[in-house]
Amino acid sequence: MNRNPLIPFALIMVFGIGLMLALSFKGLGDMDELAKEKKGGEKTEQAAAASPEEFYKQTCSACHGANYEGGVGPSLKGVGKRLSLDQIKDVIQHGRGNMPSGLVPPEKADEMAKWLSKLQ
Repeated sequence: MNRNPLIPFALIMVFGIGLMLALSFKGLGDMDELAKEKKGGEKTEQAAAASPEEFYKQTCSACHGANYEGGVGPSLKGVGKRLSLDQIKDVIQHGRGNMPSGLVPPEKADEMAKWLSKLQ
């Protein structure tokens, strides 16, 4: 009937230390992947391979809406009537207002600007 009250605490401590070590090793493996992405690895290649519409859905639709109707960012319907192709490309590359720069890879900026200018 007399149980040792330290056994549950010792088990929790051993489990906690084991979990901490396991997560540390997991973090070391993830560190290499994050370094590759930061240097322009997989994410840039995926973005470069995507069509402008796919890229919009992944990156831009959160602010400009799924149907280009606007939200946090302005509506993109008829943007080709309001801005020239060069102005659209400039906004894509350098941002404007709350829009950050560099969301679209430079090699895709022309293609994205042409696609945006045709939205109705």
